[in-house]
Amino acid sequence: MKLYLETTIFNYYFDTKRDGHADTVRLFDAIREGKHEAYMSDYAIYEIGDAPEPKRSQMLALIDEYNITLLPITNESDLFADVYVSEKIIPSRFRLDGAHIAIASLNGLDYVLSYNFQHINRAKTKLLQSALTAHKDIGRS
Repeated sequence: MKLYLETTIFNYYFDTKRDGHADTVRLFDAIREGKHEAYMSDYAIYEIGDAPEPKRSQMLALIDEYNITLLPITNESDLFADVYVSEKIIPSRFRLDGAHIAIASLNGLDYVLSYNFQHINRAKTKLLQSALTAHKDIGRS
C-alpha cells in the first residue's frame, strides 16, 4: 500500500503518552520491513518546521531512517487545496489540512494516515473529497 503520512503521524511516533503511539511505531516498523510505501510532502515539512528542537530534528530524521518519499508541492495540489476550502470540505483557516489530502490524491496514494480527526480523518471530509476528486478536470482545463 502507498501511504501518505500526515504531520500528526510524526508527532505520535515520539509522543509516548498518546494512545496511538504504539500503533504508530508498529506502522513505521512495517514501513521499514517494506510492507508499505511511505510518502509525505513539503506541506508536512513546513508543519514540522514549527516544532521545537530537538523534536523537529527527530521528526525530520524519520524521513531518511524509513526511506519516506517526499512529494513536492505543485500548482495543482495548491489548486485542489483551495477547492477543498471553497467547497467547505476543509475550513479556510485549516487549508493546509486540505493540501495534505490534495497531494495524496493527486499522486494516487491509497490512504492518508492522520490523527487529525477534526478536518482530515472524518467521514464528511472523506465523502466530499472522494466526490470532488472524481471530477478529474479540476485544475486541468
